[in-house]
Amino acid sequence: MVKDTVFVDTPQGIKDLVDWVALQDTWIGDLQPPLYIDIEGEWLGRNGNLSLLTVLVYPGRGLELPHIIDIHTLGSTAFSTVGKRAKSLKDILESPKILKVFFDVRNNSDALYAHHGIELHGVRDIQLMESAARPTTKSRKFLNSLSRCIEDVLKGRERDQWELSKERGDGLWNPEKGGSYRVFNTRPLSNEISSYCVGDIQHLPALYHKYHLATGRWGKLIAEESQKRVSESQTIKYNPHGEGRTLSPWSAEQNKTLDSWSEVPKPKDYFSFDSLSDFEEDAWEFDGIFGDDNDYEDWTRAPWQGPPS
Repeated sequence: MVKDTVFVDTPQGIKDLVDWVALQDTWIGDLQPPLYIDIEGEWLGRNGNLSLLTVLVYPGRGLELPHIIDIHTLGSTAFSTVGKRAKSLKDILESPKILKVFFDVRNNSDALYAHHGIELHGVRDIQLMESAARPTTKSRKFLNSLSRCIEDVLKGRERDQWELSKERGDGLWNPEKGGSYRVFNTRPLSNEISSYCVGDIQHLPALYHKYHLATGRWGKLIAEESQKRVSESQTIKYNPHGEGRTLSPWSAEQNKTLDSWSEVPKPKDYFSFDSLSDFEEDAWEFDGIFGDDNDYEDWTRAPWQGPPS
């Protein structure tokens, strides 16, 4: 386990975590969501299993470090354990008042609902935010991966280190690269897998704030579409590994709206602007309003004697 990460594998650890989460500010809403979450498991979804839940509280009051929750060991106890503030992890995940940020929430939601009966609320999906921020319908056709979005906030050596950490973890768990899903359930958790889990969430706050600046105008649309993803992931027909997952969800009407919001207004021609209205031009010719500039007589009602000699 990497030193800057907290591994939670006991009921007391869950109590401590949910008590701290309950203390976070939630009144700021979309300007500053408190929770960033990602889940790992074998074939994540209804037909697989849920092994690890990584949560980052940002900015964290007492919870500056990312926490990896051992769902494989704790099972349903991870979600049902109640802290001193009468809140469980299930309560937090289902609360519409506590905003939770995911990158592509669909399979996370599917796994939580299918295996633990958790119905997510208060979700904001960064993948949708990034898509909505693009300027045209054509540019929004396909969704971007997390790796592609990371390029927006990381450069140079920092980005290279992130990619290296992802590649190492990917090589351990991905069967297509010679890995095995069993590494998510092996204890103690290896440093490589710990870094891989943290890597999926550590830059989500930066991504969220970058895209929120561009999409704050249509925050309601993002919230509705994020929740729609959650609802669809809970239906019988949902396929967590089906085709078409890389296509954006926007309807023709939504794309039309997004296009109009992305249009840059034409600059004003200040050089041809006439600062005087017709009324003001007429007034200058009328001695009773602007034409008489003898303020001395107006204020003192005394005859004007001329400037001092």
